[in-house]
Amino acid sequence: MPPTTPYAGKFSSCASYSNNNNHPHYGEMCYHDNSLVSASLEALIQHLVPTVDYYPDVKVIRVHLVSPLFLPPYELMTRVCHLCVEQQRSGDALLDKIRFREVAPKLVQLLTEWTETFPYDFRDERMMRCLKDMTHHVARGDEYSWRAMQQMTQRLIKRLSALGQYEEAVAALNAVAMERPASLRSKQASGQRSDVLSMCDDPFVLAQQLTHIELDRLSFIGPEEFIQTFAMKDPLENHKGFFRKRKTSNLEAYISWFNRLSYLVATEICMPMKKKQRARIIEFFINVAQECFNIGNFNSLMAIITGMNMNPVARLKKTWSKVNTDKFEILEHQMDPSSNFSNYRTALRGATQRSETAHSSQEKIVIPFFSLLIKDIYFLNEGCASRLPNGHINFEKLWELAKQVSEFLVWRQVVCPFDRDRRILQYLVTTPVFSEDELHLASYESEGPENNIEKDSRRSLR
Repeated sequence: MPPTTPYAGKFSSCASYSNNNNHPHYGEMCYHDNSLVSASLEALIQHLVPTVDYYPDVKVIRVHLVSPLFLPPYELMTRVCHLCVEQQRSGDALLDKIRFREVAPKLVQLLTEWTETFPYDFRDERMMRCLKDMTHHVARGDEYSWRAMQQMTQRLIKRLSALGQYEEAVAALNAVAMERPASLRSKQASGQRSDVLSMCDDPFVLAQQLTHIELDRLSFIGPEEFIQTFAMKDPLENHKGFFRKRKTSNLEAYISWFNRLSYLVATEICMPMKKKQRARIIEFFINVAQECFNIGNFNSLMAIITGMNMNPVARLKKTWSKVNTDKFEILEHQMDPSSNFSNYRTALRGATQRSETAHSSQEKIVIPFFSLLIKDIYFLNEGCASRLPNGHINFEKLWELAKQVSEFLVWRQVVCPFDRDRRILQYLVTTPVFSEDELHLASYESEGPENNIEKDSRRSLR
C-alpha cells in the first residue's frame, strides 16, 4: 500500500515501489529531503491510486496537469480506475464487495477533483465512457458513493455545456467583428459610427468592463490547454493522434482578444479627423490603463499600451504634443520588458499578495499579462528535461509546471464584482477595427507623411 508520507532519503536513494496486496513491482520513486524528485511513469500512476488508508497528496494530483506530456488523460484515468478496482480483489466476491465499498469514497473524491479541475478532459468520449463504467461499478458496492458520482457527473455535464455555449458565442462575436465596413473613416465622417467616448467617458467604468471580458474569457481556459500548446510527443510513448488533436481554442481566443483590444485602441485614436479629439482619446485610454493597473488587470493594461505604441499611433507627433504623457510613461515603465519584465513581475507579486489576503472580490482580481505567462511556462518546459537519463519522469519539473498553472487556476476563479454594462461590452467585442494597413492610411490622413519612407508607404497602401 502506498505510504501516506514521503520516503525519507537522499537524492541518490530510490525506493522500490509496490503495495502490500501482492501486486507486481511498480517501478521506483526517488526522494530528496523528503520530497519526491523523480519516478517511473508506472510508479507515478500507482501513486495516484487511492486505497482505504491512502489518498494522493496535492502534488501528485496537480502533476496530472502536465500528464499529457507523457500519456493521454483517458489512458491515465483508465489505468488508475483499473488499479483501484484490482487492488480490492481477493478472490472472494463478498469480501471484494466489502473492500471496494471502503475505498469507493476515496475514488469518488479523486474523480470529483478530476472533473472539477480538468473538466475538458471529459470532452473525450473515452473519458466519459470510463466515468460511466466506474459509476456502474460503484453502484454495485456503495449507494452513497453512487449518488455522489451522479451529482458529480451532472455538474460536469453542466460545465461542458456552458463551455460549448461560450465557444459558440465567441465565434458569433468574432463573425460580427469581422464584418468590417469598406471604410470606417467614411462611416465616422458621416456621423454613423460611435466612438469609445460616446459609449463611455468614465475610465474606471471602461476598465471595469474590460475586466469583465478578461475574467469571462479566462474562466473558460482549461489548464490542459497550456500544456497542449507546446507539448511534444514523448519519444518513449506512442500517442501521435492525441497530440494532433490539440484543443487550445479557448486559449487562442483569449490571445486574439488581446490583439483585438490593441487594434481597437489604435483604431479609436487614428479615426478622428480633428487633432483635439485624437488627443482626448489618447488621454482617456491612458486613464483607462491606469485604472486597469489599479484593479490588477495587467492583460488589458498591456494591450492598451501595445495599441498606443503601434507605429500608426506613435507617429502622430502633433497629436501627442497636446497630451500630458507623464502618467503614460509611468505605466510604460511598469510594463517595461527589460530585465525580463522585472517591474511588471514585482507589481504582479504585489497584486497576488493582495489577492491572498483580500477582504473583497475586487481585491482578489489578478489578471496576468497572458502572453508572458505562456512564455514563462513554455521556457520552464523547454529549459529542463521531462525525463532523466535513467528513464524516470522529472517530478520536480512537473511540479514547477503544475504550480504555475495552479496559480492561474486560482486567478481565473474570481467572479467579477463590477456591474455589467451590456452596451459597452458589446461595443468592445464587436465594433469594427482597422487592419494594420488601414491604420497606417488613417494615420497618414490625420497627419501627413513626414519623410520619403512614409510617402512611399502611403503610396503603396493606396
